[in-house]
Amino acid sequence: MADYRTFFKLKPPLRSEDDRLATVQALASGLIDTISSMHTPQDEESKRLPYAEAASGAVALETLLPAALRLVHAGSLTLAQLFRALALNPAKRLQLAAGRLALGAPADLMLFDPDKPFVLDRTTLLSKSKNTPFDGQRLQGKVVATYVAGKKVFG
Repeated sequence: MADYRTFFKLKPPLRSEDDRLATVQALASGLIDTISSMHTPQDEESKRLPYAEAASGAVALETLLPAALRLVHAGSLTLAQLFRALALNPAKRLQLAAGRLALGAPADLMLFDPDKPFVLDRTTLLSKSKNTPFDGQRLQGKVVATYVAGKKVFG
């Protein structure tokens, strides 16, 4: 967070590399079974303050998948483990019929290319807010289309 990079000021705050590795291991073993995103974008003026005064938060809806896919590409998780943690387990915990492909389940789907490389440019984000710690990062995994209740809403 050198140079007061307030796009990295998040809640909860970023932790040490040892903590990150322990969290990844806990995900791989199933000790942690759910990944969620705390989409808390902030306006630019709230982030362009001295670090102590800057608001916490970042865009997450558009960055969650490619950021999480880093764990798959690194060999830390399988794609099945990742999607259990991102979709199936949260739906089960909330007792929702979503998060799975099954007869009668909501047709809430995402078509994506897990290997499609790109460099994230915050100015191209669709969110009204553009603050993200992934600006300029090389990522893999692009959403091609999104469907809600079987209706195409993106792509």
